[in-house]
Amino acid sequence: MPNLASLQHGQTARQPAYRSSTASGPMKRRTDWAGLSAVDIMRRHPPGSLPPEKALEMLITLFNEQHTAKHKSVSHKTRHDRAVFLRRFLRELRTKAGFATLPDPRNLGGRHIQATVDLWRKDQMAAATIQTYLSFLRGLALWIGKPGLVLQPAAYGLSPSQYQRHEVAQRDRSWTGAGIDIDPLIEEVCARDRHVGAALRLIRAFGLRRKEAVMMRPHACVVPFEATGMPMDRKKADSYLWVRQGSKGGRPRFVAICTQIQHDALAYARQVAGSADAHVSDPNRELKQNLNHFSYVMRFFGLSLAERGATGHGLRHEVLVEVWRSQTGTEPPVRHGRQPPAELANAARQEIAETAGHARKRAAGAYIGSARAARQADAMGGDHAVADALEHQVKNLGTDA
Repeated sequence: MPNLASLQHGQTARQPAYRSSTASGPMKRRTDWAGLSAVDIMRRHPPGSLPPEKALEMLITLFNEQHTAKHKSVSHKTRHDRAVFLRRFLRELRTKAGFATLPDPRNLGGRHIQATVDLWRKDQMAAATIQTYLSFLRGLALWIGKPGLVLQPAAYGLSPSQYQRHEVAQRDRSWTGAGIDIDPLIEEVCARDRHVGAALRLIRAFGLRRKEAVMMRPHACVVPFEATGMPMDRKKADSYLWVRQGSKGGRPRFVAICTQIQHDALAYARQVAGSADAHVSDPNRELKQNLNHFSYVMRFFGLSLAERGATGHGLRHEVLVEVWRSQTGTEPPVRHGRQPPAELANAARQEIAETAGHARKRAAGAYIGSARAARQADAMGGDHAVADALEHQVKNLGTDA
């Protein structure tokens, strides 16, 4: 069995680790930039010396790999999404916002930001999207040495309802909450497509995200407790599932293999994967194709909010709701369960966050809700359409939360 060091660096004997279509990141630095700092390069190309689009590409090349608040690099997905947004932002200053001349990105001012936010408000953009886009603009502001350029959302005339995310589930998104008989449906999926079925069984057993399940290597990623590096007082099982490929920001976690459902899911996944280093997904498809195919199969079986009141992602909710129930002995707030003692509730929320792969305990609310959110749902008379309109996905959760 490969050790964690080899898994960490994606070293495999037969099947190379997946790489997404966005993994290439920004273009490589030009050879004439060799030995120059970012400041030196920008001094060679002062504002006005390059077309605005070229100046933006220079900034993206120099800075897009960097986190805006921490000394680390960001994921390939963040690099891709930020670059796509910034190019569109600059282009739409002329095509939609009414500016006759595109500014050099280093000459951006408050009026450009205000005009862009006005477009978002006109388009009724979701609060979570507005927050993400403002974060991208703050990053650009740091790149050009104007850290105070992008103000708080209210300064642009946005009301709290237009920019505040709802980080707590307003209603039960789990499969049982939608009245779905889980095991028979998973068997139907396995009969139609064993690769998707194997991924779905892993989600059911471990609460994985879609991408984590599709990229899982069921032979290579099962490790003994001793390999996790966790202290003995945290030992829950002899073996753990190491989850890193497909995780948010490449943040790794270990999930204890304790239940029969987990052992059975791994046995089936290993059978489907075959070789020791293979993923459970179809080896004849690229990663993006496998992800899209997974979503297609979910839609084929009616797993959408419109048709069955739950999505494939709802199976992840199912697992995390079960964590709450096993830890507290009560139904979660999103199911109007009684509130357990604070110490017990806090421990359960921490367990949910760790199982789900989130850094913050409060992320548990996206799956189990809160007493306050439950009261708000009651006040709306159980209207799921209204609740859905209020519930925006948590930042870094998204489709693969």
